[in-house]
Amino acid sequence: MNRISLILLAGAAVLTVAPAAQAADLLIQQPSMPGFVDVGGAGGWDGAYIGGFVGFGWGTATDDLLGLFDSEELELSGWTAGATLGANFTVAPGFILGAAGDLAWSGVGGFDDVALADFDVNWTGALRGRAGFDGGAFMPYVTAGLAFAGATASNGPSDSTQMHFGWTAGAGVEVAATDNISIDLQYRYSDYGTAEYDLPGNPEIDLNTHALTAGVNFKF
Repeated sequence: MNRISLILLAGAAVLTVAPAAQAADLLIQQPSMPGFVDVGGAGGWDGAYIGGFVGFGWGTATDDLLGLFDSEELELSGWTAGATLGANFTVAPGFILGAAGDLAWSGVGGFDDVALADFDVNWTGALRGRAGFDGGAFMPYVTAGLAFAGATASNGPSDSTQMHFGWTAGAGVEVAATDNISIDLQYRYSDYGTAEYDLPGNPEIDLNTHALTAGVNFKF
């Protein structure tokens, strides 16, 4: 093979390899899907976090003895806002366990315009566990634990404030906005149990609520 043939073969090899290398570069540099952030793969959700949330709640206050309301159930609704503190831990590939506590101001309440009785949930709190799936940019989860609330019942000039204790359960999803910030969307049902109020007739009121919330968590 003469020198000219060797030069032609070398040139053909260069022309073949260069486009392939450029194509590989394009594949490597392909941008991620918009709207999602890679939080670092497995274990990217690990660590402590603090956050805030707002939402809407609704439910019922039930007075079986009719000591306060005109009928057994009073419909409740209103807004809520609060703060959360928690931590996540990867315990198996793709499986996350965590714990969280939250405390919230509540504007959930209702008024019985026949009995002229008022019932307001002043604040709520919970201590709960979480179990989730590490999806990289998102983490769906379920949550359950202890719940407590402070509420005020009134009948004309008299009012009474009591504590309720019960349980809560729900589900949600967190979506990564940056490496350390996530958006948390959640639904929870809470059964706060029964409390006796210091009012005429000693009404025993059972409280339960539903809540839809949206929050922002900051990992540290």
